[in-house]
Amino acid sequence: MSSPLVQLKQINRRYPMPSTSLWTQPQALHALREVDLSITTGKNIAIVGESGSGKSTLARIIMALEKPDEGQVFFQGEDLHSLEPEQLRDRRQHFQMVFQDPYSSLDPRQRVETIVTEPLTGLDHITRSQRCDMAQEILSNVGLRSEDLQKYPHEFSGGQRQRIALARALITRPQLVVADEPLSALDVSVQAQMLNLMMDLQDLFGMTYLLISHDLAVVKHLCDDVCVMQKGQIVEQGSPHQLFTQPKHPCTQALVQAVTQ
Repeated sequence: MSSPLVQLKQINRRYPMPSTSLWTQPQALHALREVDLSITTGKNIAIVGESGSGKSTLARIIMALEKPDEGQVFFQGEDLHSLEPEQLRDRRQHFQMVFQDPYSSLDPRQRVETIVTEPLTGLDHITRSQRCDMAQEILSNVGLRSEDLQKYPHEFSGGQRQRIALARALITRPQLVVADEPLSALDVSVQAQMLNLMMDLQDLFGMTYLLISHDLAVVKHLCDDVCVMQKGQIVEQGSPHQLFTQPKHPCTQALVQAVTQ
């Protein structure tokens, strides 16, 4: 068998809490507790759970935006958190992220061309002319026009802004795209368009999605595997059909019940 695209081993992450008095020891919020996770190339995986369960912290650690207190994150067999900064910057072209809010994730002072080509910064083998060509191509792939490159984010709707964010994530042709609630800030009709676009782009580019979501309908439509998190731990894992028709853990049962009520 081939090695997994991403593998997490015994990940722990704690955040210090402010001390409540001079006579007590500072407490720590245990955001992740001994998390093990494997992501296979081409198999989309979802992380679901209640607010504060550790979903976004897990995503940031996979993206090497945060370091775990203990444990290792392997991307294609390479420990990301042991890399030198230059090495990590070079590896980032292979894994990109789409954030939840298209209104805050795009710099309003920058033109779309600058925003979309930002992941190419530091890749010495790509010329300015090539960056421009790549930006025009990826904008076309997400359903926008090449002339939109010279506009600013405020000139676009929420759905169009999320298309720009998706273009930025895909311009390096990454193998993994981590999408943190990418549809939750959009209208329902726009959500359906974006979901179909994400599926079409996966067929076109062959990347793998890690989806952070609370929308079980989106998860069922897009993902092959689902992990349910509670209090920093993965408490249940399986296919969408398995988890949503025969949930075993009380947390999964509560999530499914909340949707079906």
